[in-house]
Amino acid sequence: MTAKRLVLVGATGMVGGYALRYALGHPEVAAVTSIGRRKLGLDHPKLKEVLHPDFADCSALAGQLAEQDAAVFCLGTYTGVVNEADLRTITVDYTVEFARGLRAGSPKASFSFLSGSGADPTGQSRMPYARYKGEAERALLATGFPHVYIFRPAYIYPVEPRREPTASYRMLRAIYPVFRVVFPNQVIRVDDLAQVMVDAAVHTAPERPGPIFENRDIRAMTHSHRTTPSGAATT
Repeated sequence: MTAKRLVLVGATGMVGGYALRYALGHPEVAAVTSIGRRKLGLDHPKLKEVLHPDFADCSALAGQLAEQDAAVFCLGTYTGVVNEADLRTITVDYTVEFARGLRAGSPKASFSFLSGSGADPTGQSRMPYARYKGEAERALLATGFPHVYIFRPAYIYPVEPRREPTASYRMLRAIYPVFRVVFPNQVIRVDDLAQVMVDAAVHTAPERPGPIFENRDIRAMTHSHRTTPSGAATT
């Protein structure tokens, strides 16, 4: 199999950070271009870091988005952290603009997208997060990429301690040991989610009906992907 060139957006976030580390050690990934607004603080021979301050306009990224084989898009925000207008801008507009640029330079690329449980492509949900994630999904599926993989995780367990963004996340982390036993299909480890997203983009995930993967599907995919490639990034 030919080694792939992968572009990753959102590597300073929780899921994106794990996706980056996994991709850098992946034997089928030749190079990773990380595009983000903040520096990563990582050093790895496979890594090319591109700072881009405004995802509302990705025209300056034309050269970076050309001749890519795969993309993993993890850029996003949490409900309650920003106002509704900003939530839509980040969730929908940034996704659509990046996909437009990638499609122009790499029309045959595969695209893994971090959506969320409850995403509603019909636009009927009363929850803004669900409507906007659904709108972004709908736009991506209409772009014409040969492979689009949409992941809808429920509660993403951080694995490593972090400062939780909201009170509800602090509560979920506290009850996680019980929650995962009672509701196993409503939780996913962040490292498992990141690994499956990268594997799907570089076509090493098991074949399953798609393009939408709910939390139950993601959990099923992780069972055959428990080993992690060697060669993690150094800080």
